[in-house]
Amino acid sequence: MSDGSSAAAGLLPPDLRVLERGWLSSNSVLMCGDPAGALLVDSGYCSQGEQTAALVREALAGDKLRLIVNTHLHSDHCGGNARLAAEHGCPIWIPPGDYAAVLDWDEERLSYRPTGQRCERFHPVQALLPGQTLGQAGRDWQCLAAAGHDPHSLVFFEPEAGVLISADALWEHGFGIVFPELDGEAGFDEVEATLDLIESLQPGIRCVIPGHGPMFADVGRALGEARSRLAFFRQYPERHTRHAAKALLMFHMLEVGHCSRAELETWLATQATIHQRMWQLHFASQLPLADWTESLLQELAKSGALRLNGATIGCR
Repeated sequence: MSDGSSAAAGLLPPDLRVLERGWLSSNSVLMCGDPAGALLVDSGYCSQGEQTAALVREALAGDKLRLIVNTHLHSDHCGGNARLAAEHGCPIWIPPGDYAAVLDWDEERLSYRPTGQRCERFHPVQALLPGQTLGQAGRDWQCLAAAGHDPHSLVFFEPEAGVLISADALWEHGFGIVFPELDGEAGFDEVEATLDLIESLQPGIRCVIPGHGPMFADVGRALGEARSRLAFFRQYPERHTRHAAKALLMFHMLEVGHCSRAELETWLATQATIHQRMWQLHFASQLPLADWTESLLQELAKSGALRLNGATIGCR
């Protein structure tokens, strides 16, 4: 644990338990200390559902899970919803923007089909609205709209303890892929507005629990780094698209572990349709799709993330 995350952990109230994961599953936050039971924020990716369920059971320590809420509905944040709701018999609340899409289980609108990712169908019972207060264990969590990474994302802020659950709107070193930009829609302005929102909560934030990575306390430094990254992506949007393409490729490889080049090509051609859209957005005039994909794999191998061994691709 870094000095920064150690300092942040020391500021965390005892009724909050953070289940820090990796990049395949988001962090989850268990809010305990309420006579009605505990509340879970975000539930990870479906392929790690068994691990998530075990971690939640251990963290509950015999307590009841009364509610699951999601910051947003990307597959790495809500993939454990169905399993946990079935095990604990608890309801699910989600942001309002994709509520109808979830009821219809429209995997295109929910991004699961174009990203080639999986999510087990779940059934929410209520929309969690921006401006609403979420009560738990005597704490009033403010639900704040945080568009950018996802148009419908929320962050949760508890001013008494100074804890911000920032999801993928702010990490210690940057923020999540700005998905609207990958479809040729505006997203960078929304990222800036969300960073402004978080800055407006200062100096009240003492600890940030991000969607991925360790907790941190130096909010000013994180905001400065995020703003610098945003400025770079605004100036060079093709670099954001390339970054996103590598991140989505890496997410798939983290899920499967290893595969043949032929299997990856089939997945890209038949499932992860966003890959071709990203190529068309900035790179189609420069080189063929296959060559662009190969350049991404070579960069991931050079960075140490992947191992390319002839016809086989694997995670390091």
